[in-house]
Parts: sequence; C-alpha cells; structure tokens
Amino acid sequence: MNSWISWASAFILLPGMMLSTIAGCDKSRPQVVVFAENAIPERLSDWNLVNILDGVLTPNIGVVPYDLNTGLFTDYAHKLRTVWMPDGVSARYGDEQFDYPVGTVLTKTFYYPRGENETVLRTDNFEHDYAEGRMGEALDMQRVRLMETRLLVRRESGWQAIPYIWNESQTEAVFEIAGDASRLKLKTATGDITEFTYVVPDANQCAGCHADNFTGKKISPLGPRARHLNRDYPYLSGTENQLKHWQKIGYLRDVPKTIELPSLAKFMDNSVTLNERARAYLDINCGHCHNPAGAADTSGLMLNHSERDLRKLGLCKPPVAAGTGSGERLFAIVPGEPDHSILNFRIESVDPGAMMPELGRSLVHEEGVELLRQWVAAMPGTCT
Repeated sequence: MNSWISWASAFILLPGMMLSTIAGCDKSRPQVVVFAENAIPERLSDWNLVNILDGVLTPNIGVVPYDLNTGLFTDYAHKLRTVWMPDGVSARYGDEQFDYPVGTVLTKTFYYPRGENETVLRTDNFEHDYAEGRMGEALDMQRVRLMETRLLVRRESGWQAIPYIWNESQTEAVFEIAGDASRLKLKTATGDITEFTYVVPDANQCAGCHADNFTGKKISPLGPRARHLNRDYPYLSGTENQLKHWQKIGYLRDVPKTIELPSLAKFMDNSVTLNERARAYLDINCGHCHNPAGAADTSGLMLNHSERDLRKLGLCKPPVAAGTGSGERLFAIVPGEPDHSILNFRIESVDPGAMMPELGRSLVHEEGVELLRQWVAAMPGTCT
C-alpha cells in the first residue's frame, strides 16, 4: 500500500499501516495513525495508540505493552509502556540497542494509583492499577491518576520526542512542548504524606537523558533494549518472555539462538547478588549520561552496565571538579563508607546543584538510596 496524505496534510500513514498482523483487524477501533513530524496533533487520542474506552485506558490493536527489569525512578510514578510498529517491518536485534524501523512509536504513560482525599499512593502493588482480568494491559481510570504520556517516534532522520499532558478531567492528554508542573500529595502505606511538585520536562530536555551518545546529539530509546526487556510479562494471552513475544509477533528479528541473551537484575530482587542489583540500578538511572559517549563522559565516572574498571566505576576516584556537587567528599566511592562517598551524597540530595540524576525527580528514591548504601558499605578496601 502506498503512503498517502489526508485532511490537509495533517497526518501520514506509512506503508502497510492499515492492518495489524498481530491481533487481526478490529473494526471497532480506529487504526493507529503516525503524524508527520511537522504536523503534530494537539490531542494524544488522535494517534489512536492508547485510548480511554469504557473507563479503561487501553492500548490499541498491535500496540504492545512492555516493562523493564529495573526502570528509571520518577518520583514513584508508575508507568505503562507500549511499542507499535507498522505492518511488515521489525526491529533488528542488538545487545546494546535495537535498530528500530522507521514508523516505530514508543509510548510511556506516567501515572499514580489514586488515594483518598486527593492523594496519590506510593506503592509497589501494580495489580491495583489495572481493570479486573486485564493485568498489564488496561488501566482502570477509577484507580489511577494519569500525569503524562511521552511519545518517541522513529523518523527517517532519527527519533522525535513528543510530550502530552493529561487534563484535570482525565479525558484527554494535550501536546505541551514547554512541559508542566503539578503539586501532588504522595501517601505511603503507613499514612505519611509528602507534598511535592511533579515536573514534566519540556521537549528539549528529553535529550538530557535520551542522548546517551552525547557527541551525536541524537536521542534514542533507553528502556526497550535486550538487557532491560529480558523478562516475563503478563499478556492477556498468557505470561511470556518479552523478547520471545516480540519475536513471535514480528516485532524483533535476528535474535541470536546460540548465546545467552543479556539480562539485568530487578533492583529489589534479593535472590540475586547485591552487586548485580546495584549495577542494574545505576545503569538505568545513571548510565545514559555516565558512559564513554554520554553527556557526563568528561567526569570519568562510568556507571553503564558494561564498565568493569573499578576506578571508572568510582572506587577511590576523585571528582574532576569540586564544588557543591561533591558534598566536600574526596572520592566518588569510598569502600565501606557511603557517608564519605560522593555517589551516595548526590543520589540522596534534592539540591538542584548536587542531585543526580539532574532531571526526572523531585524526591529521594529511598529504596534506591538504601540499595546503594548497602552496596558501598559492603565494598572491601580503603582509599589512601
């Protein structure tokens, strides 16, 4: 099928986009639409990627949900992630990054479970979020408060980031290139309430995290890579490994058959080693900047999963530049002493001049802080 343009060049359809080979053609739902780069619609619903139907936020036919072994911390927000590709094309497997075809659309919807009296909940109970019998697929709008949905669209020239903010009535998300800020009350299981500002970055700030190759300045997906996707997911058709599922539905090709595929740990999984958990956490939260090609390459601190040089990982490594970001501490990591380690100071800070990551959070991730304190405390040796 040839590409064609409709209603005054407002959107484009890519070849093969009209029918889904994954779940057949559902005539009750509009087809997914991919808009031209210079004709972004005001409403998220115009894409037909995720829509609210009968009080449930549901991915469209062929829009496949996925999750990560360990995800980026964003002020305790929950996330519904999806991937969609045009018919007849697929991503090419790579250990470090997939080669996604033009027309791929990734979505990430940030939301919180609803509490009483206008609070949102800090919880690891994801079953609360979904409609009955539709775990992993359909968010119950009575149980969640939607904040934003971010799109990454694969164009001929590279990836384009497009942010949408959900309105107060929770009926629609609106394109907002300048970002947004909302005051929220976060309630814990013990009843403690923390007020904070949930910040949606503007479109230009997306490159602050997604340009993990800082020299090239081009953004790319961070989460949907083999080491993060190599886990089971509760699809409606049954629980299945995500890489195998993508391969089965035609979204992934050239997957090696004779080697063990990479997989990072779930950072809260006590069945794996402390080092594996900490390295997975640092990779997804810090490695996009702290890698040999990232924005923090001049720091000399490499926190990506493949780094094996203990000095580059921060062990007894002095900072390149001192200042408020060091907390007057001498080394990135002092083995056995998290209270004297710059890495711990910056992860635990909410001071804009010191906190890491610099974007994406207003709160301290207490579970992540505790993990990294245990990791550093368990390290042998001294800095002399």
